[in-house]
Amino acid sequence: MSPDKYKGCIISRQFRTAIIRFSAVATLSTNLLLGSHKGEAVIYAVVIITYSLSGIASVTTERLQRKHDWLRSGFVMVDALLVAAVLYPHILGSPITDNHSLNTTALVVAFIMLNNVSLKKERRLLLIFSAASLSLWIGMLAVSAARHIGTGKTALFDALFNQDLGLAISFGFTALANYVLANDHERTRDAALKANMRRANLSRFFSPHVIGDLQERSPALELKRREVAVMFIDLRDFTSFAETASPSQLASTLAEYRNIVSEVVFKYGGNIDKFVGDGVMAVFGQPLRQAEDADRALACALRLVHTLSEWREKSDHDGHPALSAGIGLHYGAVVGGVLDSGRHLELTVIGDTVNVAQRLESLSKPLRASLVVSAGIVEQLKRPLPEANWLTRRAVSMRGRRLPIDIWYLPYTERPPTIYSSPGSLRTTLGREGDDCNSSLI
Repeated sequence: MSPDKYKGCIISRQFRTAIIRFSAVATLSTNLLLGSHKGEAVIYAVVIITYSLSGIASVTTERLQRKHDWLRSGFVMVDALLVAAVLYPHILGSPITDNHSLNTTALVVAFIMLNNVSLKKERRLLLIFSAASLSLWIGMLAVSAARHIGTGKTALFDALFNQDLGLAISFGFTALANYVLANDHERTRDAALKANMRRANLSRFFSPHVIGDLQERSPALELKRREVAVMFIDLRDFTSFAETASPSQLASTLAEYRNIVSEVVFKYGGNIDKFVGDGVMAVFGQPLRQAEDADRALACALRLVHTLSEWREKSDHDGHPALSAGIGLHYGAVVGGVLDSGRHLELTVIGDTVNVAQRLESLSKPLRASLVVSAGIVEQLKRPLPEANWLTRRAVSMRGRRLPIDIWYLPYTERPPTIYSSPGSLRTTLGREGDDCNSSLI
């Protein structure tokens, strides 16, 4: 929930509480105007003034965000004392009699005050108010019963177990029902807050359509062989920059860079597998494979080339370190899903495809390229490769890998295509081949 929406809920709750308080004050005022006994009139007047002032003070502290527990408990204790004050004239303030002496006004005010506290939807406050009110109410009934027994006209059972006690018990059952509702509300609210917190944490790494699967522990997250596109992004000369940068400058640059990459990756339906320093690993096709995973991954890579280039130019213009980025992109089989690491679970992918994507990113530096993609990506495209001055190298060998691969890359000076939402909408242009077509660069 956004801060503005939360503030709106608080204001709305305060408004409802004010209406309930006004109802109690109006009831007492009406009874006072219609004529009460002299003793009742004085008590009602004191209750009206005190209840009004207490309400104003409570709303004021809420608006000023002075939410001290002892202060809020104090306000509900005042309300409980006012309930006892309203009941007093009819239980102990009247002559000794066997007849029921509680009138409608006293009962209505007691239940209105209970509802007012219930609107706060806090178990602790409701428990304090209900316990204090019932203790005072039953205590006054016990004193009244003792007075009746003292006259010798009424037995103990008849003096104590009468309609007055039944009304007090009814008040207690109503308070219990409200307590159960408040308890359910708090549990639901806490569960929602925890879910929102988990979702917020997950949103840092995963696109919205994946978060639901993660929260529900979908079968799609089981560890199994998958076909995915893996992307590695890395900043050039970041190590040199980190040696001289201040901690705040380092943190600011890294946070801005990660935010840029995350937003673009999520926009194209990918997920952030992990952050490692200035390196980012993104995956397209996990947990659910889609027909155009390769197209979306390439479109995302092209967008990142543009976005990170603009970020570098802006940083240079503002006098900040201008860091270039290299991107490697490969498509192939991986073992992906939730991997149990003992102390924690990790949604990740492992396998040769990951290693190749990382090597392609490393290859971007000697090639002076902003983006290097493999033949695996090009072969999986549902649309033609976007038109650009692509350079190619054939049969590139990589350390630790038996089979060489063909690669396509964009040099730093080459601006990538401007159409990203539908990659490959232009005709295919592979450009010219680079030197050393059969080479071992990594």
